[in-house]
Amino acid sequence: MTPLLSVNGITKTYGTHIGCADVSFDLYPGEVMGIVGESGSGKSTLLNCMAGHLVPDAGEVVFDTRADGPKDTVTMSEPERRMLSRTDWAFVHQHARDGLRMGVSAGGNVGERLMAVGERNYGDIRDKATDWLERVEISSDRVDDRPTTFSGGMQQRLQIARNLVTGPRLVFMDEPTGGLDVSVQARLLDLLRGLVRDMGLSAIIVTHDLAVVRLLADRLMVMKSGRVVEAGLTDQVLDDPQHVYSQLLVSSVLQV
Repeated sequence: MTPLLSVNGITKTYGTHIGCADVSFDLYPGEVMGIVGESGSGKSTLLNCMAGHLVPDAGEVVFDTRADGPKDTVTMSEPERRMLSRTDWAFVHQHARDGLRMGVSAGGNVGERLMAVGERNYGDIRDKATDWLERVEISSDRVDDRPTTFSGGMQQRLQIARNLVTGPRLVFMDEPTGGLDVSVQARLLDLLRGLVRDMGLSAIIVTHDLAVVRLLADRLMVMKSGRVVEAGLTDQVLDDPQHVYSQLLVSSVLQV
């Protein structure tokens, strides 16, 4: 099977500071990869290099495109990469406000992404937006309300609807439950797990929360100081960590 995404030797430095160093892995269709590590471990730098938000100093990010097969997104033209980010890719930010237009209605936020891929019929766009609000457990009678009137959990669910409405094949998630209280986190995780399964999504999830990757990720990479120190099946890594740093991460959670 051809990988959906092949990351080969991704490296990013900031002067003498290593953002991430020589990271490589393959992600297959329908697979969820978790990336964990403490703050400053390099996981967000790696995610942003993969998603095209940062240009790596070395390495390639090869995506199996629908039209042309595997292509290195690092060397893609900006219009190509922008279209990819509207269609086959999605990016869920930690803070929903970074992924939403707060002055536009909930329905408008979802509809905007449909318009970006060429849909023009207002009735169809509104119907799809309403359907997606309901799929992420937002009442359809909130379709004309602005995100500023929503709770943090609702804003995050709206951001997810906005991202998934075009049926992407790969979703990048940066601390998707960060900043939400525990009960809201649990509801959001349950929703995400259902959507990933039902849509057959591939996803890369960056988090410091091991409970998130335990629930959502098939495989797991542990990062420290910009490097991957351990990788494997999620349950295997969490239940029997081999690297000293992984052991510390797991034990710190167990002690809480």
